[in-house]
Amino acid sequence: MITSAADPVLQPWRKNRLLQGATAVFVFIWLAGAIAPINRLDWLLENLLVFAAIGILIGYYRTHRLSDIAYVLITVFLLLHTIGAHYTYSEAPPGRWLQDAFSLERNPYDRIIHFTFGVLLIYPTREALVRFAGAGRRLSGFSAFTIIATCSVIYEILEWIVAIIVSPEAAMAYLGTQGDVFDAQKDSALAIIGAVIGLQLYWRHFKRPNAG
Repeated sequence: MITSAADPVLQPWRKNRLLQGATAVFVFIWLAGAIAPINRLDWLLENLLVFAAIGILIGYYRTHRLSDIAYVLITVFLLLHTIGAHYTYSEAPPGRWLQDAFSLERNPYDRIIHFTFGVLLIYPTREALVRFAGAGRRLSGFSAFTIIATCSVIYEILEWIVAIIVSPEAAMAYLGTQGDVFDAQKDSALAIIGAVIGLQLYWRHFKRPNAG
C-alpha cells in the first residue's frame, strides 16, 4: 500500500520497498550525473542544496517521517534537478527538445524545474505542517504556499550570492539566465503558479479527518 498524507502510520525504510526503490533510482541517476558533467563547478554549485536537503531528510527520517507519496514527489524533483545539474540548465536535452519542437528562443528546462518545485514540493511541505506542527487543512495550505513562495525567492537571492562569491566566471552557467534580465522574477512566478496548481491537485489528500 502506498501511503499518503492521510495515513497515520508509516512504514520504516527497511520495510518500504517503494522508498527503497526510489532511493536506488536516485542514487544511480545522481552517480551517473556526477560522471563528467558539462561544467564541474556548476554541477557542484547546483548540488549544494541537494546535499543539504538529503541530509535533512535522512537526519529527520526516524522522528519526522513523511508518506510514500511525499517522498516520491521529492525524488522526482531531485531527479529532474540532477539532469539540469549534469548538463547545466541552459543545455539540458529535454529543454533542447522542447526548444526545437516549439521554436522557442531559449531552453525552457530551468523554467520547468521552477514550476515543478511548486507543483511537487507543495505536498510534502503541507504534509509536514499537518503531521508535525498540527496545522489544519486551511492553515497548512496557506502556510505551505507561503513557504514555497518564500523559498523560491530566497533561492534566487542565494543563487546570485553564491555565484558571485564562489565563482564569478561561472555565474552565467550557474544562474542560467540565457540573456533574460527578468529570469529570476519569472522563475519565482512559475514556482508560485506551480504551488497554486499543486494545492488544487492534492486538495483531496488533506480533506480527510485524520489529515488535519
